Amino acid sequence: MKDIRNPPLLGVLGGMGPLAAADFLTKLAEETPATRDQDHVPYVAWGVPQIPERPAAILGRGESPLPQMLRGIAALKQAGAQAVAIACNTAHYWHEDLQREGGLPILHIADAACDLLAERGITGGNIGLIGTEGTLRAGFFQQRFAARGLGCIASSPVDQQRLVLPAIAAVKANDLAQAHTLAVQAVLRLHEAGARAVVLACTETPLAIDHAPSAATPLCIDATRALARACVSWYRHAAAAGDGRIP
Repeated sequence: MKDIRNPPLLGVLGGMGPLAAADFLTKLAEETPATRDQDHVPYVAWGVPQIPERPAAILGRGESPLPQMLRGIAALKQAGAQAVAIACNTAHYWHEDLQREGGLPILHIADAACDLLAERGITGGNIGLIGTEGTLRAGFFQQRFAARGLGCIASSPVDQQRLVLPAIAAVKANDLAQAHTLAVQAVLRLHEAGARAVVLACTETPLAIDHAPSAATPLCIDATRALARACVSWYRHAAAAGDGRIP
């Protein structure tokens, strides 16, 4: 990539999951077609883990994280960010509010996941969805699947309680071996139910799946990696066009 005198700056809103932002930034680097340091996407990150729990807020059981997230967006904007990526699936429930009140364009993780499904030639059939209770209840993945002619199969309530939520909790506790065992079972159960692919719509679940090789790996669409790919596309477009708009 040619030298860019004033490169566009990506803002990364983190702090929502102890490993989620680090995982996103790793995948951002991995997805960048770079031959030298200067080809990578410039970013500034904001991470405050004390943001209130997102799933609890969506389910009406806790404080809204919106004020804290808006504080983060303001800090990123002040630092010079021209667009924002949120390293948390569930937080996209507040995407419209954050974009409107924060004053910066925000790439949407569900749009990015749908784009990656299309790149893999998956344009019909049912897609499995693994996420927090809040993400599933929010419905923004299901809405975007439907807009592209895709059906959705979510984990059963039993599998959600027995496999998905314990896997997420195990990642947060840095027990990746246990998380891997549970997450693989959850993915394979969705495949058995008819899912052509399974979108990992919680930033902890790809960390669990990737902990070791398994039969689940080829079935998975990592929403975090999809968002990283979208950010690379944004950067290349913004650098060429001289603005921060999302293409």
